Amino acid sequence: MQDSDNPYGGTFGGQMSGTVNFDGGPGGNGAVSGALIKDTTTTGFKTDVIDESTNQPVLVDFWAPWCGPCKQLGPIIERVVQSAGGAVKLVKMNIDDHPAIPGQMGIQSIPAVVAFAGGKPVDAFMGAVPESQIRQFIDKLVKEHGGGSAEDDLKAAIEQAKAALEAGDFNTAAQIFGAVLQQDPDNTASLAGMAECLIAAGQKDRARAMIDGLSDEQKGVPEIAALVARFTLEDEVASLGDADALESRLASDPNDHQARFDMAKILNVRGDREKAADYLLHIMKADRQWQDDGARKQLLTFFEAWGPTDPVTLSARRRLSSMMFS
Repeated sequence: MQDSDNPYGGTFGGQMSGTVNFDGGPGGNGAVSGALIKDTTTTGFKTDVIDESTNQPVLVDFWAPWCGPCKQLGPIIERVVQSAGGAVKLVKMNIDDHPAIPGQMGIQSIPAVVAFAGGKPVDAFMGAVPESQIRQFIDKLVKEHGGGSAEDDLKAAIEQAKAALEAGDFNTAAQIFGAVLQQDPDNTASLAGMAECLIAAGQKDRARAMIDGLSDEQKGVPEIAALVARFTLEDEVASLGDADALESRLASDPNDHQARFDMAKILNVRGDREKAADYLLHIMKADRQWQDDGARKQLLTFFEAWGPTDPVTLSARRRLSSMMFS
């Protein structure tokens, strides 16, 4: 099937265009993809629909490239599913390429949308119905088969978005974080996640502006505090000078603690967290009192920026404790 034949192609990445724009990258190529919306096949139907519907309701959209109403319905149902924030998923099946399942289910006209929950079909509608009717259909489906409170749904959506973010699927993560923020604009976990998506999309200035606009209380939440610390460190690095010159100073004098200290900051911004921690621990081992215990204080700032569960944070914190209490 050609991408141009798919009535859903290109609409997924565009829904959040007012928030974050992606030109590509892992899992986010501007086409339908990711955790909430996917295409399926005859062999994948059991996993994608039957099994997955035991976790939350799944809508199956049966369509074909030649079907005009399918092209009208596709972007609308996709938008409604995205705004549901993970309460439902959408699976699309091209009946021309995969006729067996719709044949077994007696699908005689398209578009046809069948809702599955608990491993079986529970509701359906036919034709290119209005968006308001689709929302009512999904609201009823979630109320009857969602299996959790609105708060539980939000928590599940955030976890799903975080998983997509960690997997590099920034487009899907942004879609889910955005849907959560529509329902809960002050949700700090989603605000932090959306900022990470903006950074991944090359829109760091917008991420900074968003974080700067938060209240002091919100900035104290660990996810937001980590971003504030990261931005502060990046601002400091801009004034540290040339990294090659600092490395030359260290080559000439390994005890040049200031050069090593500044290089640790640069290495951190470059993403080499392990080496940045090594440099600061080296200073502590050589001279604990240097700059009023400055190396340890800087390392604690790194921990805040990296987050308490980051592997380098955990490793360096163990080494720090061993050094301080040995």
